[in-house]
Amino acid sequence: MVAHVGLISLSASLPSMPCLPRIGFTKRRPFPMAALSDDPVQEWILTEGKATQITGIRPVGGGCINLANRYDTDAGSFFVKTNRSIGPSMFEAEAIGLDAMYETRTIRVPKPFKVGPLRNGGSYIIMEYIEFGSSRSNQSVLGRKLAEMHKAGKSDKGFGFPVNNTVGSTPQINTWCSDWIQFYGEHRLGYQIKLAQDQTKVDKEHGASF
Repeated sequence: MVAHVGLISLSASLPSMPCLPRIGFTKRRPFPMAALSDDPVQEWILTEGKATQITGIRPVGGGCINLANRYDTDAGSFFVKTNRSIGPSMFEAEAIGLDAMYETRTIRVPKPFKVGPLRNGGSYIIMEYIEFGSSRSNQSVLGRKLAEMHKAGKSDKGFGFPVNNTVGSTPQINTWCSDWIQFYGEHRLGYQIKLAQDQTKVDKEHGASF
């Protein structure tokens, strides 16, 4: 985990963590996509976010894939991640995963609010900003809450998730399996090995040296 819950992504938001294959919800609502504007993040915060002014923007450390900032406003704070080279699909999957975890009312995760494209390429996600307290050090409580989340998200479909997501910017497949060993072997370890083998093949074809 990193210093702010909003960075969990599974590219750090819990939904893309490979250790969470059990979450499954039969009903998924479409996540709202923003219209393109000069600054869609500030536009949403000052309209749907119900703020009348943004009082400060400061970077939040801990990630290596996306830029992360805290937006302070007169309506509270928001956590915003942006990526200039990846389209909204990565954040869309992250938002669906966060939303699924949020709905279990077990472990505390940031509520996702908006996903959309940036004007000059890339994408963003706006979510609730959560301050860490003294509970960060209580790992036994975290473990129990994670177990409760898995139980709440148990699906008749078995092990998997309604959408594929990413580990960082690397694709992660979540096709349903009835057996967790099969799921983990094929869609976690097996898929990552295949990606590595494919990349090695490409490197060799282009004459890369190791």
